[in-house]
Amino acid sequence: MVSISGIRGIVGDGLDPKTIVEFASAYADFIGEGKIVIGRDSRVTGEMVKSLLIGTLTAKGLDVIDIGICPTPTVQLTVKNLKANGGIAISASHNPNQWNALKLLNSTGQFMTPDEHQQLKTKLGSDIYVYKTWEKVGKVTLYPEAIEEHIKAVMGISCIDVEAIRKRKFRILADCVNGAGYDCIPELLERFGCEVIKMDCEKTGIFPRLPEPIPENLGETFRRVKESKADIGIIVDPDVDRLVLVTEKGEPFIEENTITQAVKFYLSKKKGAVVVNLSTTRAVRDIAAQNGCKSYMSAVGEANVVQKMKETNAIIGGEGSGGVILPEVHYGRDALIGIALTLQHLLEFGGTMSELKQSLPRYEIAKRKIELTKQSPAAIFAVLKEKSVGAVINEEDGLHLDFPDYWVHCRASNTEPIIRIICEARDRTAADRIADEYKKTVTLFPI
Repeated sequence: MVSISGIRGIVGDGLDPKTIVEFASAYADFIGEGKIVIGRDSRVTGEMVKSLLIGTLTAKGLDVIDIGICPTPTVQLTVKNLKANGGIAISASHNPNQWNALKLLNSTGQFMTPDEHQQLKTKLGSDIYVYKTWEKVGKVTLYPEAIEEHIKAVMGISCIDVEAIRKRKFRILADCVNGAGYDCIPELLERFGCEVIKMDCEKTGIFPRLPEPIPENLGETFRRVKESKADIGIIVDPDVDRLVLVTEKGEPFIEENTITQAVKFYLSKKKGAVVVNLSTTRAVRDIAAQNGCKSYMSAVGEANVVQKMKETNAIIGGEGSGGVILPEVHYGRDALIGIALTLQHLLEFGGTMSELKQSLPRYEIAKRKIELTKQSPAAIFAVLKEKSVGAVINEEDGLHLDFPDYWVHCRASNTEPIIRIICEARDRTAADRIADEYKKTVTLFPI
């Protein structure tokens, strides 16, 4: 799968050495010269992919800064801090063990813009296999300080009172699914004075469950949070850009509420615009309005959210999957930032996580997906548009239909050959009913 964020696939069944070298060569030609930061998650195939990348990039004359196993946002921040010319995070994020991916960054440490992505694609061709002579190959430098600098940057966020959090002595269960957060997440929490209960915080790179941090994969984590009498359960995906929270009752805080509560807290300290993607809860827009701030929506995908944030000079943004973006630190979804904002918010709120959840605007989201065969997504969206009289229509990313009491977003996935249908309403029954109606319409569309 090729998307604006890079390429991903199943190792040995599509994502093979030839493909990796091909895209690495094209990326090197796109960058031209200079330094490239490389980091990876803990997957078993990560070292193999990294070796291929380093060999290809240095053969093209680029210098490589290897920061080892680390979160994707650490790669992004390091590109920014070291003023590198680009970066590659080796991680298939929430995909299972057999997957891996190259997440390609530009010189700002962000995912490529749509224009940059198109420029990269033009580089693919026979001339990408032209390499430097022996005296012009690049050098490799290890940079183990990257995670430490990331942690310090997060603890230095302007609205974070580290000493006050330390005095609270939160008891936290951290589930890192044996991914890149296995060490840095417990370390960050301990520096905030938290008592940390570790769950799947090992360097094995073998995910003990499906790694996407959605409720159906987290039953054991929920049980452990309640059993251990933790104040909060903290769950990250393998590359640590998404943060999912659990209440003290062992119940999901709901991933959409991660960004909602972060926006609520941050806007209580600073006023400014907010950006979320078209599939994110309306609660964020409600919170922004309550604070007298503007809110904007972008196409799905971190690069699209960041681009809109820059256009609107937004001070915070993110995605409903648990991604928080805070330009004060860097332009990238970052679970470490989300953790810091959550701890400070809960401290100042003074109640429990379940009480904090109840204080947020309440909506219910229903999600459906349909596998594509020969259907054209554009044709499907045209039919849905005709049937949706009275909606405020946004076609920036598939079809977003905004009604007074609910919204529906239908879009082709960037990472799978499917159409996603997301619906949000005030109650679960309505959300499920509307999502099922739209799924039925799409399913009945002629091939």
